[in-house]
Amino acid sequence: MTVTSPRGFRAAGVAAGLKSTGARDVALVVNDGPLDVAAAVLTANRVFAAPVAWTRQAVSDGRASAVVLNSGGANACTGPEGFADTHRTAEHVADLLATSAGDVLVCSTGLIGVRLPMTELLAGVDAAATALDDPASATTGGEDAALAIMTTDTVAKTVEVVRTAADSAAPDGAASWSVGGMAKGAGMLAPGLATMLCVLTTDAVVDAATADAALRAATRATLDRVDSDGCMSTNDTVILLASGASGVPVDAAALTDALTEACGSLARQLVADAEGASHEVAVTVVGATSEDAAVAVARAVTRSNLVKTAIFGNDANWGRIVSAVGTVPEDVAPFDALALDVRVNGVQVCRAGGVGEPRELVDLAAAREVQVEIDLHAGDAAATVWTNDLTHDYVHENSAYSS
Repeated sequence: MTVTSPRGFRAAGVAAGLKSTGARDVALVVNDGPLDVAAAVLTANRVFAAPVAWTRQAVSDGRASAVVLNSGGANACTGPEGFADTHRTAEHVADLLATSAGDVLVCSTGLIGVRLPMTELLAGVDAAATALDDPASATTGGEDAALAIMTTDTVAKTVEVVRTAADSAAPDGAASWSVGGMAKGAGMLAPGLATMLCVLTTDAVVDAATADAALRAATRATLDRVDSDGCMSTNDTVILLASGASGVPVDAAALTDALTEACGSLARQLVADAEGASHEVAVTVVGATSEDAAVAVARAVTRSNLVKTAIFGNDANWGRIVSAVGTVPEDVAPFDALALDVRVNGVQVCRAGGVGEPRELVDLAAAREVQVEIDLHAGDAAATVWTNDLTHDYVHENSAYSS
């Protein structure tokens, strides 16, 4: 269940000393082919890190043979020197792997506004490259890489999705292909592109245009709808590498479906590990005039600190929910306020814009997961955005992040 689950990939994660804890902090993911197809979706933040600038340029030709990632430093807002550090890192990886620097994608995560310690980082890259050839890395490399990209995460996030396709050349008339992945993120989780660093791999035979379209469709419906705290990172990056090692050609629909399943799993893992959270909250809006309208309403609710603190207090305060719904402009999401229905964990607490069942019937203390459904009664579209509650622990953890 890692980036090395699909055929044609190796990975490693090592400790280079970037983290004061001594934990793993440098990862390498290598595509051994035969294809070197790549696609990426990157942060929409106008203040973006040097690795984002590099990766955006490097992946523009639809090719990449490796990804190098570090935690312990974001390399964001570090000026021309920071970009030079990213370039130097890519060149170093390229020399070790006998490839081109333009085919090495770079990701960083950690504190903004601090240069990376290049001596330690490059030594870590050396160690990771050596570990790639260790026989043990065939079984542990993917897991080690997932650990190396963690920051405030408490657990690694990984996934594997296996598909079977008809193939007359296979002995049983079928052949398998798969998608693997890893992600990090526990705070600064907000759409555009949500959350994180994420590397996805597949051994399907696809071209660059198909990979790019499928990745964008999958992230739009999953990772882009994770909204932990409304704070968009400077470093958000989701990368897809395709090796073609399964020999199975896959069309856009099949790849999108598998990537959506993988990204959906990773998205829910990110919310489950959100900083200090005691509840995972799915806000589903139905009866909207369009999917975009449904997303806009759901996002208004998930970004309401009043809603999030009420859920932390195990209080199904539906008034805060409908109040947040009402902040969405009519031209974005048309609806009649006197038609709104709200259910919290199946209990209809608001009916036709007024009082429904007693809120005391909703037991939020009994389970970690909370389901909020808002029916606008304005159309047939629906969407879900995932978030978490706002707790004392979140405030404490983020007040001390740089110290």
